[in-house]
Amino acid sequence: MTNSENGTRHDEGVEQKTETAGAADDTATPGWGEGAAAADAERLAALEADNAELKDRVLRAAADMENLRRRTEREIRDARQFAVAGFARDMLGVSDNLSRALQAIPAEVRDGADSGFKSLVEGVEMTARSMLSALESHGVRKLEPKGQRFDPNFHQAMFEVPNAEIPANTVVEVVQDGYAIGERVLRPALVGVSKGGPKAPVEPASAGADEATRDA
Repeated sequence: MTNSENGTRHDEGVEQKTETAGAADDTATPGWGEGAAAADAERLAALEADNAELKDRVLRAAADMENLRRRTEREIRDARQFAVAGFARDMLGVSDNLSRALQAIPAEVRDGADSGFKSLVEGVEMTARSMLSALESHGVRKLEPKGQRFDPNFHQAMFEVPNAEIPANTVVEVVQDGYAIGERVLRPALVGVSKGGPKAPVEPASAGADEATRDA
């Protein structure tokens, strides 16, 4: 066998090995691509899950901060409104004493008194009005229960008045004025209530509230 024939066979063997290796590479490539795609999909799913969790945390934190802001604003508002509650309650006692002093003066004495005494009485009346006006400027309001249905949250019943013409549990007399600041009672009104009359009708506002409760 000549050297040229040996060279030719050697070249053919090299080409076959090269083709075989190429075929092997072609066979391995699809499997590698599928594995990489699956890994990418897993990483993407993990990132999406992390993103959803972080978004949920941010939304919860924002909601908590909003609730905290509203609660703080309400507490500040209540603190400002009710800070004078104790002082206002004490001043109501002073106002009551002024009113009692004026009521203790008989009408004939007031009418027949000299100018100095009349000026003194007018000064006491002005002081009483000024004190109530100052309390009102700080949110204190006088309760006006007469003719209204008895409310144990704002009224304190002292006695009952038989009356078949007035709906039962209606305030017919006020013994002592009551006061409130905002929705908080400083002092309940001391009242007399009717009994023996027809049942009090349901107020429209209460009926509307019941309907709203049912709708909710």
